[in-house]
Amino acid sequence: MSMTLNSSAFPPNGAIPKRYTCEGEDLSPDLSWSGLPPGTRSLALIVDDPDAPDPAAPQLTWVHWLLYNIPPETAGVKAGIAAAQLPAGTKQGLNDWHRTGYGGPCPPIGRHRYFHKLYALNAVLPDLANPTKAALEKAMTGHVIGSTTLVGTYQKGQ
Repeated sequence: MSMTLNSSAFPPNGAIPKRYTCEGEDLSPDLSWSGLPPGTRSLALIVDDPDAPDPAAPQLTWVHWLLYNIPPETAGVKAGIAAAQLPAGTKQGLNDWHRTGYGGPCPPIGRHRYFHKLYALNAVLPDLANPTKAALEKAMTGHVIGSTTLVGTYQKGQ
């Protein structure tokens, strides 16, 4: 069985509803997963937008949310989850607003794609003290045993 990642908020490659964006309540969407490979000891979640600032001429990938050390027995996270509600042991990293937690889609121009990437790791990572995406990816090197991606899109005013 292969890993899957889903949300009841939006279908694969579908539009992310406004309530999960800067134009709405800026809530994280619910996410659920299954099919973790044997030997999974923790999970990491990276949500980013490779279309910033303009999908016609992308210049950078904007990071919206980083979670790591999610226990493998966890089947997902609920919408609008607060730091205190995260599964025991779960750690957060810094998004590109230089804060922990979820920051919803807020594209300045055009329709952007938001990649929700879930990684199965064969290790529990050390406390990385609010890592950036680059630091988290470096710590994950050699430990990824599976992954899956859910893509949603958003354009302001839609």
